[in-house]
Amino acid sequence: IDHGLRLIEEGADILDVGGESTRPQADYVSAEEEIRRVIPVIEGLRARTDAVISIDTRKAAVMKRAAASGADILNDVSAFTHEPDSLEVAAETGLPIIIMHAQGDPKTMNDNPQYDDVVLDVFDYLEGRLQACIAAGIPKAKIVADPGIGFGKHLHHNVAVMAGLPLYHGLGVPLLLGASRKKMIGQLCNVESAKDRMPGSLACAISGAAAGIQMVRVHDVAETKQAIEVWRACAAGTEKGLN
Repeated sequence: IDHGLRLIEEGADILDVGGESTRPQADYVSAEEEIRRVIPVIEGLRARTDAVISIDTRKAAVMKRAAASGADILNDVSAFTHEPDSLEVAAETGLPIIIMHAQGDPKTMNDNPQYDDVVLDVFDYLEGRLQACIAAGIPKAKIVADPGIGFGKHLHHNVAVMAGLPLYHGLGVPLLLGASRKKMIGQLCNVESAKDRMPGSLACAISGAAAGIQMVRVHDVAETKQAIEVWRACAAGTEKGLN
């Protein structure tokens, strides 16, 4: 809770709360354990701030409890495919959602990902999930799409998706980029520790901003905010670029 409040002070617009790691090879966490981890945090934040809270989960039961506890956004790395009733639950909450592309389950997703054309394949998947969400009763205006850097993608896939980010505006929804501290940065720059990847994370955020991405999910909030604000001013040629 204290960390979340600190991130708000640093300039975060949304706090993304999760109780199950979805990094490659991460172990599965039960819905009961995930609820035990996240609900007190959401309730504690809700009692102390009006900031937007996102729940990062694949599980319908967690979505339902999080929404009842004050979460404002449902963020599902499986694009509401992990559990058969998750899409119905999401529609019932009436909350905005984030759908992300991932190939396979976190435990095995990076073992041998295969694509015909990763940029187009990711687009087609997100478009399909977007239509499924709309068919389930979720308005398009409440949907955000995330191409899923690092989720079932090797280095050459990730850099191709980064280069192809402008294409995803064709989905007609806001876009989220989550590349902060990802393995891609370590592979490109030979940086083993995730905590030492902030410079590369800033480069990813600026690259995303230059491609028109509306949201970036980051660990280093103050540093990213400063980097993007300076980039905006320089790109606009005026201090009004900050706005």
